Amino acid sequence: MRILLAEDDEVSRAVVTAQLSRFGHEVVAAKDGNEALRLIEQPNSPLMVILDWMMPGLDGIQLCRSIRARTGHPYVYLLLLTARNTREDIVMALDAGADDFLSKPAAAEELRARVQAGGRVLELQAALAARVAELERVLSEVKQLHGLLPICSYCKRVRNDQNYWQQVEAYISERTDALFSHGFCPECYEEHVRPQLRELRQIPKKD
Repeated sequence: MRILLAEDDEVSRAVVTAQLSRFGHEVVAAKDGNEALRLIEQPNSPLMVILDWMMPGLDGIQLCRSIRARTGHPYVYLLLLTARNTREDIVMALDAGADDFLSKPAAAEELRARVQAGGRVLELQAALAARVAELERVLSEVKQLHGLLPICSYCKRVRNDQNYWQQVEAYISERTDALFSHGFCPECYEEHVRPQLRELRQIPKKD
């Protein structure tokens, strides 16, 4: 997992980077909140951010609020890493949009576990987004059936988006979950099927 680490203290940044790298993560480091926000605004930026509370420029709380104020972007998991750990501090961090709170100095195994938990949240978010996209695609295809649909007056085939003519049931089956079973309507039975049955009955059997 790619993780953005926003930490102004060089020693702390190096320690946390080494811990995360040891756990198999790729770390993108920022020296302050302003640099972290610039990195987050770039395409394909990390979806997990570990950020210090006290930093030059934007502090951790301000950075959380700035990230949460964005719209139209994938969800970013925010883990606030700080020596401030009173109840009021935790409430302030969560109210600002932080997903988790870890006191400094963080034990390596606790950091690993909390990052792993955040990764599960991001996986669920990605699966949900993929499901929503799939539902929107299916809905878009279903809505196409409400528009103008060219149909041949003789063979009753319909013209699809690639300008090919195909049977109505094939066209609908490709765009919905509908299944077809073939039968005869009363009018067609009387007009087509019954005369054929009469003809068959009148054909003499061969010896």
